[in-house]
Amino acid sequence: MLDEATRTAILKLREKGHGSRRIATALKVARETVREVIRSGTAKVPPMERDEAAEPWREQILELHARFEGHLGRVHEELVKKGATFSYQALTAFCRKHGIGHTPAPPAGHYDFPPGTEMQHDTSPHWANIAGVDTKVQSASLVLCFSRMIFFQQYLRFTRFECKAFLAEAIAYFGGAADVCMVDNTHVVVASGTGADMVPAPEMVAFGERYGFHFEAHEKGDANRSARVEAPFNRIDKGFLVGGDFKDLADLNRQARAKCDEWNAKFSNKLHASRRELFAVERPHLKPLPLHVPEVYQLHVRTVDAEGYVHINRIRYSAPYRLIGRQLEVRETMDRVELYDGPRTVAAHARVPGPLDTRVTDPAHRPPRGEGRVKQGPPPEEATLLEAEPRLVGYLALLKKHAGGRRSPLRRLLSMLRDYPRVPFMAAVTGAEQYGLCDLDRLERMVLRQIAHDYFILPIDRIEPENDDE
Repeated sequence: MLDEATRTAILKLREKGHGSRRIATALKVARETVREVIRSGTAKVPPMERDEAAEPWREQILELHARFEGHLGRVHEELVKKGATFSYQALTAFCRKHGIGHTPAPPAGHYDFPPGTEMQHDTSPHWANIAGVDTKVQSASLVLCFSRMIFFQQYLRFTRFECKAFLAEAIAYFGGAADVCMVDNTHVVVASGTGADMVPAPEMVAFGERYGFHFEAHEKGDANRSARVEAPFNRIDKGFLVGGDFKDLADLNRQARAKCDEWNAKFSNKLHASRRELFAVERPHLKPLPLHVPEVYQLHVRTVDAEGYVHINRIRYSAPYRLIGRQLEVRETMDRVELYDGPRTVAAHARVPGPLDTRVTDPAHRPPRGEGRVKQGPPPEEATLLEAEPRLVGYLALLKKHAGGRRSPLRRLLSMLRDYPRVPFMAAVTGAEQYGLCDLDRLERMVLRQIAHDYFILPIDRIEPENDDE
């Protein structure tokens, strides 16, 4: 079929008086085709009139499409069972043409960002070779929308703590923050809602207020709204991580920062300048850094265990041995773990990302050689019991073994010794010791059974008189 340009040329040559044969020879088209164009008198290409094999089945297609929730494979199977002879490809073409279960994609939007108005943040999972081991990392990136200045780092996990630490480092790298930080609908930032109805978590709101910006989220599925930060992730993966050799996570992030400097200084054909040159225009429009920026940390409350360690993310950090059993406040930053006893720092360690169950020990936290933990004497309840009744030594040994260091059984036994007569009490204890009975409830019932007739007899005046009428 001829296009409109060729049909227009045929009509113009005809207006100049040329015959169909000469026109066909000049344009190298069939003479009959030239005659058809001349007879139509219009350069507009006529629509193709072709019968569609699926047209008689339109109603059945609409019914089955709703029944199978848009699964055209199932629709085609049912139509074939009912006698349809057209192919699956013909069915899909028919549905596309008539808009059955198919909505044309809207045109991509275009966004203009004046200097300092918006920055975009997102993360993406990647793989990096760290110390010879392929490790899954989360690449976090922040991009200034006007100048396209980029800053990215890698993390083994990405929680709200890592998010705040990353944004603080990125804003410090830029020397300021834009008015808005656009994010996707990630739970790391979002407390509830999506898109325009998104409500950030209170601690993220407070973090943004510290730097003078606020969080916004794009609508679900609107990837173009965050294209400034989405586009570089493939470059981070293929142009930095793939083939890289990194000693540890810290070395990985040092090289990532150097790569940011390299990319930001490189001339971009698309931008017709380097990102650094455009950043010189945007820099005065950014929110300045606060006079004092406290370091981002995550607060934990931990009790020093019997071995003298506190546990943070399945990593054990030592504490001074004199604080065993004490509850401490632990502040975890990206680089350090600090232990506080009240307002005072009692220990500080370099933060260890892994492997799990690693022990980080400061030799100064252990007692000098030969001065192990001072052994404590017997509990005071035990001394009081033996002083009052030396014959309890055997039963006390049995009870302590069963109690596993708990002092509550000893306190209850001492209370029973003081409350009940000595003879029936010791008789019950002797029986309990003989049979290995450590249940103090049963021991108390044994004592009560022996003293029931002596101490629980009703007075005579309380006895009701007999009824003579009976």
